[in-house]
Amino acid sequence: MPDAIIAEGLSKTFNGSVKAVDGVSFSVKEGEVYGFLGPNGAGKTTTLSMLTAVLGPTTGRATVDGLDVSHNVHALKQRIGLVFQESTADPDLTGRENLDLAAALFGVPLRDTPKRVDELLNRLALADSADRLVKTFSGGMRRRLELAVGMIHSPRVLFLDEPTLGLDPQGRAGFWKIVSDLRKETGMTVFLTTHYLDEADGVCDRIAIIDHGKIVASGTPSELKDRLGGDIVTVRPLGDAAALGPALQALPGVTSVTAQDGTFRVKCPSGDTLIPKVVGAATGLGIGLAGVSLRRPSLDEVFLEFTGREFREDEGPTATDRAVFLSRVQDSRRGRR
Repeated sequence: MPDAIIAEGLSKTFNGSVKAVDGVSFSVKEGEVYGFLGPNGAGKTTTLSMLTAVLGPTTGRATVDGLDVSHNVHALKQRIGLVFQESTADPDLTGRENLDLAAALFGVPLRDTPKRVDELLNRLALADSADRLVKTFSGGMRRRLELAVGMIHSPRVLFLDEPTLGLDPQGRAGFWKIVSDLRKETGMTVFLTTHYLDEADGVCDRIAIIDHGKIVASGTPSELKDRLGGDIVTVRPLGDAAALGPALQALPGVTSVTAQDGTFRVKCPSGDTLIPKVVGAATGLGIGLAGVSLRRPSLDEVFLEFTGREFREDEGPTATDRAVFLSRVQDSRRGRR
């Protein structure tokens, strides 16, 4: 199966010194759902912006659907769909008017537009609200409308930048059901960034984790979880317990011990059998425990393993995020002239 997206040594530097993306390389097969995960400011949105010709790379190259993103900007934007994390629908137009406008901008033949608009309104459960102003829509309705806008021209590759941010679990599940159905029917490729690791685990065929502008791990969700090598037992001692680390490392079956912020993460094949030994080791040293917990391999643990920090959903925008957003606004204004 050919590759729908190829990135080779992509880098992006802002203001001559802020390296947001640092030589990333990867490929995405046709029809694949590819997830891009990373902490806030790690380079996710910047990479997506280069792949969609919103930003030009400082070095490196990329092709999407066979087109070089730096030399075929107009043709590329006619072939891809893009849903930003920021709302882009015009609140003073109706849902139908937003879709009609998008159809015109993407060159959908006028004779085909009404049928295509009605098809998407029905598919995304917006038909009953089609003639209401978008500013009266709920958050979930707006996200579905923005997906419809991104799909109006039947793109071959769909880019989703944290598309369900802020939606409740039911809204998120409904959104991904629609994307899954569309993908099965059309065979389109989906490239997404998300703040929800359970989403990535459930919908992505493969995942890449980016940190400090570099890809630090990639593979299927199962492959990434298998790389952890077993269960994770988290041990939270009371007070200063420096002596507990070596004692934990010496326990049978322990493959590694890491300490962070006074908490120990212990990797082992079977957490159930290790926990009594952990309690015994702490008791023998006269160290009290605030808690001991067992976590099976998950993408949360994968993320922590490769980035050294928890995946937080409430971080604010970074300077890089603001630079990318400003570039999008400027690009949009140029397009209106």
